Amino acid sequence: MGGTGYHQKATDSKSKGGLFWVIPDGYIPPESRGELLSHESICVLNCGTRAAKLSIDIYFEDREPLEGLIEVVEGRRTRHIRTASLEKDSERIPAGVPYAITVTSDVPVIVQYSRLDTTQPELALMSVMAYPVEG
Repeated sequence: MGGTGYHQKATDSKSKGGLFWVIPDGYIPPESRGELLSHESICVLNCGTRAAKLSIDIYFEDREPLEGLIEVVEGRRTRHIRTASLEKDSERIPAGVPYAITVTSDVPVIVQYSRLDTTQPELALMSVMAYPVEG
Protein backbone atom coordinates (compact mmCIF):
# COMPACT_ATOMS: atom_id res chain seq x y z
CA MET A 1 0.00 0.00 0.00
CA GLY A 2 2.14 2.86 -1.22
CA GLY A 3 1.31 6.53 -1.45
CA THR A 4 0.19 6.44 -5.08
CA GLY A 5 -3.34 6.51 -6.43
CA TYR A 6 -6.06 6.63 -3.83
CA HIS A 7 -4.43 4.12 -1.49
CA GLN A 8 -3.09 5.71 1.67
CA LYS A 9 -0.23 4.43 3.79
CA ALA A 10 -1.64 3.21 7.08
CA THR A 11 -0.30 1.59 10.23
CA ASP A 12 -3.16 -0.94 10.21
CA SER A 13 -2.16 -3.57 7.62
CA LYS A 14 -5.83 -4.39 6.94
CA SER A 15 -6.73 -0.76 6.11
CA LYS A 16 -7.68 -0.24 2.48
CA GLY A 17 -9.15 2.66 0.54
CA GLY A 18 -8.81 6.40 0.71
CA LEU A 19 -9.28 9.33 3.06
CA PHE A 20 -11.29 11.74 0.84
CA TRP A 21 -14.15 10.75 -1.46
CA VAL A 22 -16.46 12.73 -3.77
CA ILE A 23 -20.01 11.91 -4.90
CA PRO A 24 -21.02 14.69 -7.33
CA ASP A 25 -24.62 13.55 -8.00
CA GLY A 26 -26.90 13.47 -4.99
CA TYR A 27 -30.69 13.64 -5.20
CA ILE A 28 -33.26 12.29 -2.76
CA PRO A 29 -36.38 11.38 -4.76
CA PRO A 30 -39.29 13.44 -3.39
CA GLU A 31 -41.84 10.62 -3.47
CA SER A 32 -42.22 6.87 -3.39
CA ARG A 33 -44.75 4.44 -4.82
CA GLY A 34 -45.43 0.89 -3.79
CA GLU A 35 -43.88 -0.95 -0.87
CA LEU A 36 -40.30 0.28 -1.30
CA LEU A 37 -39.18 3.72 -0.08
CA SER A 38 -37.10 5.90 -2.42
CA HIS A 39 -33.76 6.60 -0.75
CA GLU A 40 -30.03 7.14 -1.12
CA SER A 41 -27.19 5.68 0.89
CA ILE A 42 -23.52 6.41 1.37
CA CYS A 43 -22.10 2.88 1.69
CA VAL A 44 -18.82 2.72 3.62
CA LEU A 45 -16.53 -0.29 4.11
CA ASN A 46 -13.88 -0.10 6.84
CA CYS A 47 -11.49 -3.07 6.41
CA GLY A 48 -9.16 -1.85 9.15
CA THR A 49 -9.41 -2.52 12.86
CA ARG A 50 -9.73 1.13 13.98
CA ALA A 51 -13.10 2.90 13.89
CA ALA A 52 -13.37 5.44 11.06
CA LYS A 53 -14.64 8.90 11.97
CA LEU A 54 -16.29 10.40 8.89
CA SER A 55 -16.99 14.06 8.24
CA ILE A 56 -19.62 14.48 5.53
CA ASP A 57 -20.21 17.77 3.71
CA ILE A 58 -23.21 18.45 1.47
CA TYR A 59 -22.95 21.06 -1.32
CA PHE A 60 -25.97 22.69 -2.97
CA GLU A 61 -26.49 24.72 -6.15
CA ASP A 62 -28.10 27.72 -4.47
CA ARG A 63 -27.13 27.81 -0.79
CA GLU A 64 -24.22 27.36 1.58
CA PRO A 65 -23.03 23.81 2.30
CA LEU A 66 -24.22 21.69 5.18
CA GLU A 67 -20.84 20.80 6.70
CA GLY A 68 -19.39 18.59 9.39
CA LEU A 69 -21.98 15.83 9.58
CA ILE A 70 -20.21 13.21 11.71
CA GLU A 71 -20.72 9.45 11.33
CA VAL A 72 -18.65 6.51 12.61
CA VAL A 73 -17.95 3.16 10.94
CA GLU A 74 -16.49 0.64 13.36
CA GLY A 75 -13.43 -1.38 12.38
CA ARG A 76 -14.02 -4.39 10.11
CA ARG A 77 -17.60 -3.23 9.48
CA THR A 78 -19.78 -1.65 6.83
CA ARG A 79 -22.42 1.07 7.18
CA HIS A 80 -25.11 2.22 4.82
CA ILE A 81 -25.81 5.82 5.81
CA ARG A 82 -29.15 7.07 4.52
CA THR A 83 -28.67 10.63 3.30
CA ALA A 84 -32.21 11.58 4.35
CA SER A 85 -31.24 10.81 7.96
CA LEU A 86 -28.23 13.16 7.99
CA GLU A 87 -28.93 16.18 10.19
CA LYS A 88 -27.07 19.05 11.83
CA ASP A 89 -28.72 21.74 13.95
CA SER A 90 -32.15 20.58 12.71
CA GLU A 91 -31.07 21.09 9.07
CA ARG A 92 -31.46 18.17 6.66
CA ILE A 93 -30.98 17.56 2.96
CA PRO A 94 -34.27 18.47 1.26
CA ALA A 95 -35.89 15.95 -1.07
CA GLY A 96 -36.05 16.86 -4.75
CA VAL A 97 -32.96 19.10 -4.62
CA PRO A 98 -29.68 18.27 -6.42
CA TYR A 99 -26.56 18.22 -4.26
CA ALA A 100 -23.04 16.78 -4.01
CA ILE A 101 -21.28 14.94 -1.19
CA THR A 102 -17.74 14.80 0.13
CA VAL A 103 -16.66 12.23 2.71
CA THR A 104 -13.47 12.72 4.72
CA SER A 105 -12.24 9.87 6.93
CA ASP A 106 -9.46 9.73 9.52
CA VAL A 107 -8.56 6.17 8.40
CA PRO A 108 -8.69 4.62 4.91
CA VAL A 109 -12.18 3.47 3.86
CA ILE A 110 -13.97 2.49 0.65
CA VAL A 111 -17.06 4.51 -0.33
CA GLN A 112 -19.91 3.63 -2.67
CA TYR A 113 -23.16 5.49 -3.38
CA SER A 114 -26.57 3.99 -4.12
CA ARG A 115 -30.00 5.39 -4.95
CA LEU A 116 -33.32 3.58 -5.08
CA ASP A 117 -35.93 5.55 -7.03
CA THR A 118 -39.46 4.21 -6.69
CA THR A 119 -41.27 7.26 -8.09
CA GLN A 120 -42.46 5.11 -11.02
CA PRO A 121 -43.72 1.51 -11.04
CA GLU A 122 -40.53 0.53 -12.93
CA LEU A 123 -38.23 1.33 -10.02
CA ALA A 124 -34.60 2.22 -10.65
CA LEU A 125 -31.58 1.21 -8.59
CA MET A 126 -28.28 2.98 -9.21
CA SER A 127 -25.02 2.23 -7.46
CA VAL A 128 -21.59 3.70 -8.24
CA MET A 129 -18.21 3.93 -6.58
CA ALA A 130 -17.44 7.33 -5.12
CA TYR A 131 -14.44 9.12 -6.61
CA PRO A 132 -11.32 8.98 -4.41
CA VAL A 133 -9.19 12.13 -4.32
CA GLU A 134 -5.60 12.07 -3.14
CA GLY A 135 -4.10 14.90 -1.45
